[in-house]
Amino acid sequence: MRIHQPRRSEERSPILLLVIAKLQCVVLDCADVDELSRFYAELLGGVVNQPDPRWSVDDTWATLHTSDGLVFAFQRVEDHRPPQWPDPARPQQFHLDLGVPDLDQAEEQVLKLGATLLDAGDDRRGWRIYADPAGHPFCLVRD
Repeated sequence: MRIHQPRRSEERSPILLLVIAKLQCVVLDCADVDELSRFYAELLGGVVNQPDPRWSVDDTWATLHTSDGLVFAFQRVEDHRPPQWPDPARPQQFHLDLGVPDLDQAEEQVLKLGATLLDAGDDRRGWRIYADPAGHPFCLVRD
């Protein structure tokens, strides 16, 4: 078991909490596991379908092990209905915030990979909203 210790910058007094679990991976539903795993490999780096005893990969499941230890998994779902941001009838359910040093350069790169720009915001805002090829929203956030 791990103990969570809040950062000093948090307003509340530090409270020690027993952590029940640790994050193994983030799983994204999609229609095409190969396409989405390649998209995120190009975006974040890492190894697609690296051997790992926790998962078996096939045409319904792919993984991406990133260099900073995060693992993403991609699960094929029949009749996948991607989120339609910002439509509440098909909500995003969750999204990823990905830090980048240069928003314009990163935007050019993710669009070439197959992302779709959903909300560019204005020049003062430090983030932009995109969808991956399967329709999952993600944000590029200025570091």
